Amino acid sequence: MMSTWFLAKVLVAIVPVASVVAQYSTTPAFPSLLDATADELISGLEAGDFTSLDLVQAYVGRILQVNSTLHMVTEINPDAWTIAKELDEERSCGKIRGPLHGLPIIIKNNIATADEMNNTAGSFSLLGAKVPRDATVAAKLRAAGAILLGKSNLSQWANYRSSNSSNGWSAYGGQTYGAYYPGQDPSGSSSGSGVSASLGLAFGTLGSETDGSIISPSELNNVVGIKPTVGLTSRALVIPISEHQDTVGPIARTVKDAAYILQAIAGPDRYDNYTSAIPWASNCTNTTKPDYVAACKLDALAGKRIGIPRNTLGDRDIVSAPIFDAFDKAIAILKEAGAIIVDNANYTAWDQYLNSTAEGTVLDGDFKPNLAAYLAQLTYNPNNIHTLQDVRNFTQRFPAEEYPSRDTADFDSSLALNFSNTSPQFWAAYQEDLYIGGPGGILGALDTYNLDAVFLPTQGASGISAIIGGPVVTVPLGSYPSNTTVIPNRRGNLNVTAPNIPFGVSFAGKLWSEESLIGFAYAYEQRSHVRTKVKPYIQPSIELADVVGNKTSKL
Repeated sequence: MMSTWFLAKVLVAIVPVASVVAQYSTTPAFPSLLDATADELISGLEAGDFTSLDLVQAYVGRILQVNSTLHMVTEINPDAWTIAKELDEERSCGKIRGPLHGLPIIIKNNIATADEMNNTAGSFSLLGAKVPRDATVAAKLRAAGAILLGKSNLSQWANYRSSNSSNGWSAYGGQTYGAYYPGQDPSGSSSGSGVSASLGLAFGTLGSETDGSIISPSELNNVVGIKPTVGLTSRALVIPISEHQDTVGPIARTVKDAAYILQAIAGPDRYDNYTSAIPWASNCTNTTKPDYVAACKLDALAGKRIGIPRNTLGDRDIVSAPIFDAFDKAIAILKEAGAIIVDNANYTAWDQYLNSTAEGTVLDGDFKPNLAAYLAQLTYNPNNIHTLQDVRNFTQRFPAEEYPSRDTADFDSSLALNFSNTSPQFWAAYQEDLYIGGPGGILGALDTYNLDAVFLPTQGASGISAIIGGPVVTVPLGSYPSNTTVIPNRRGNLNVTAPNIPFGVSFAGKLWSEESLIGFAYAYEQRSHVRTKVKPYIQPSIELADVVGNKTSKL
C-alpha cells in the first residue's frame, strides 16, 4: 500500500544509461546497490564518481520499483533532495561530517522526525501528529551527515497490538513481504527496515527491538542486525513499548556497515536517563567511546571462548534440520578462525524461562505509562490520542485498522493490569526476568564457563538477552533448500517457511559488549559470505549508472 501523500510528494526522473556513458571517456565502475557497502559508497563520493543527490535519486527509484509489491516503505522524505544537495555542497567545500556524510538511511516508522514525515507506529490514530524535535537517534544521524530518506513499515505498534495479526502489517503501511519467496513473512516488527536493507533501498536502516524485532527481521531478510544494550542508544521520541527492554539499532547488509551506523547513534542523551548507565559516558571512568568500526577485524575470534547453549536450541526436526546443519558448519568456521568452542554452555534457568510470564507482566506494566509519556510530548495531536485507552478506542472504531479481524489483545492485556510499573508486583516480575536472563541465563553461562560470548541460531537468540536488556548481533547463516515444504503463518496470509527464505546466527554477550560482538560477527561474516550466496526472487533494477549525470530535480 502506498499513501496518496507519498504519491503526491514523490516524482523522479531517470535518464537512460547511454546518456550517462557519453559523459565519461572511461565509465566509472559503480557499485551494485544491492550489495554496496559504506566503504564503496564513500570511495565513490570522494572520487566524484557520483553525488549524494545521485544516491537519493537511485534509491528512490529502486523503492518505487518494488514498493507496490513488497510495501516496505511508507513515506519518502520530501526534503531528501534538498538535504542531499546541501551535503554535496559541504563536501565540495571540504567539510566532511564523518563516514555517513551524504549516505541515505531509512528509519522505522516509530522513530520521530520533526519534518514532513509522519511517525505513526503504523496506526492512523497518529497520522498528522507533530513532535517537538527529532528523536535523538534521528538527530544524531543528521548531525553525522546521513540523509533521512524515508520511513519503513513495521508490524503495527511494534507488534504490541494483536494476537492474530501478521508480521509486517500495519493499517497505515499495509502488509510488508520479504523478497526471498513470494508472500514471504518478513518477520517483525522492524519488517520494512529489514526488507529495505536487504534490497539496497538505502545504505542502511534503523529498527527497534523489545524482544526480537531487530534480529528476527534481519535474519529473515539476509542482513546484519545489531540489537544494542538497553541504554546504549536513546529511545527519546521513539514510540515505546517498554523502557526496560526497548532499544534502537542498525540493520545493514554487512557488519561493518551496521557498525558505522551504531557509531553515530550510540551515546548519552539527557532525554533518556537509561543512557546515563553507559560505562564510557560516566565521569567516574577513564574509558572512551568504543570504536565499533575498528572492531571489525579478521582475527577478532582468535583465542576467544565462544559458548554453545545447547539446551536453548530445541529439537531437530524436518523444519529445523537445515538450520542445525548450517549451524554446525558455522561452528567449524569459528574454530578455523581460532575460537575456542565451549559446547553445552547451557542456561540453568532455561526451563523456568519457557514457563515464565514475567516478561509479559513487565511489557504490559510499561506499555501504558510509557506510551502516555510519548503522547504527552506531541505538539499537535489531531485525533486527541493521549492514552492507551484512546488508542484502543480509535483502533476498534476506525475501519482501516481492521478490527476485529486483527484484535487488540495486547492493548487489552496492558489495560487490564491492575498495577503500574512502579508497583511491588511489577518489581517482582522484573526481578524474575533479571534472574532468569542473568545468573540463570546468559550472564550465568558467560561467568561459569569463562566465555567471551555465546553463539546460537538467531531464531532462539532474542528472549534471554531481551529480558536483561543485553546485546545481540545477527549475521546471515543460510537459507532453506529448494525442496522445503511451504508452511504459512497462523493467519494464513504469509509464508513462514519456504525455499530460499534466509535464516541467521547470533553472537550474544554481557551488557555493553557490542564492540566485542561486532568483532566476532565480522570475523565470521568475512569467512562465510552467506549473504552473497542467497539472492532475492525480486529486486529493483535501477542503479547509479541510471541516474548519474541527470540534472533533473525532483518534480
